Amino acid sequence: MLTRPRRTLLAALALLPLAAPALAYPDKAITLVQGFNVGGNADIVARIVANALSKELKQQVLVEARTGAGGNVASGQVSKAPADGYTLILLTGGHAVSAAMYKQLPFDPIEGFEWLSLVTKFPFVLAVSPDSPYKSVAAVVAAAKARPGELSFSSVGIGSTQHLSGELFQSMAGIQLNHIPYRGGSAPLQDVLGGRVDMMFDSVTVTRAHIEAGKLRGLGVTAPQGAPQLPGVPPIQAAVPGFEVTSWTGLAAPKGLPPALAQQLRQATAKALADPEVQRQLEATGGTVGASRSGAEMKGFVAGQIAKWKKVVQDAKVPLQ
Repeated sequence: MLTRPRRTLLAALALLPLAAPALAYPDKAITLVQGFNVGGNADIVARIVANALSKELKQQVLVEARTGAGGNVASGQVSKAPADGYTLILLTGGHAVSAAMYKQLPFDPIEGFEWLSLVTKFPFVLAVSPDSPYKSVAAVVAAAKARPGELSFSSVGIGSTQHLSGELFQSMAGIQLNHIPYRGGSAPLQDVLGGRVDMMFDSVTVTRAHIEAGKLRGLGVTAPQGAPQLPGVPPIQAAVPGFEVTSWTGLAAPKGLPPALAQQLRQATAKALADPEVQRQLEATGGTVGASRSGAEMKGFVAGQIAKWKKVVQDAKVPLQ
């Protein structure tokens, strides 16, 4: 038999509204933001990842381009978005370069994000025109030492990864090159193809088709093991010991994302990247595929990239923006 206080408590509890069941995540479309032009490498990678995540999460993942300031517009907006799992960003190696090149950014490039997983890592290629007299990295280094400042290299702009790759190459090889910056577009490539600029550093995506067609000569790859997409091009390390440039793409969310959601997204990403067809599509963009084991692992990688490029900028006395 219930005592009167217990009967009173049960009666009071019966009058309380029932708590609504927790909604399963995700219960609506997710937006994956990328900060570069539609059709570019970041956009292609974002769409491959979005399609794969849609299947894993059983919810649509939509890609949205928010261009400007080398990806910084997108990063700034996403860093301030609600940390509810419905806004993600595909960051690239340019994120680390921006952190090294800008005096101040409207977001914290490390602590302003919840790090989910790397998607791809990819090297750059040092290439010349097929009519160039330089047939190896060693030949370039020898010529540059003999004629300091005469050999030129192009880039898509001051402070770009292509530019800083050239600065790092000069520093480690003990040479001086003439940097010819452009404002993006195809001009850096076209002027090397036409022999108006001696050489360029750019991604496998940009250079591969031209190398395979004989319109460019690949002298070296910035990865220590070379690039599987360009088996005939040796690593630059063979001529300049220790030289390495690794660019990357990866997923992040606004800081404060609940750990359970972060883990769910991380697991979904790992499953998506394990799919052989997804791997094939991503490798076609010039990268090697690999999910991070933890958010801390990705955060540490990005922090290391930022530190590396800050040193390059400082040593080369590149003016901060």
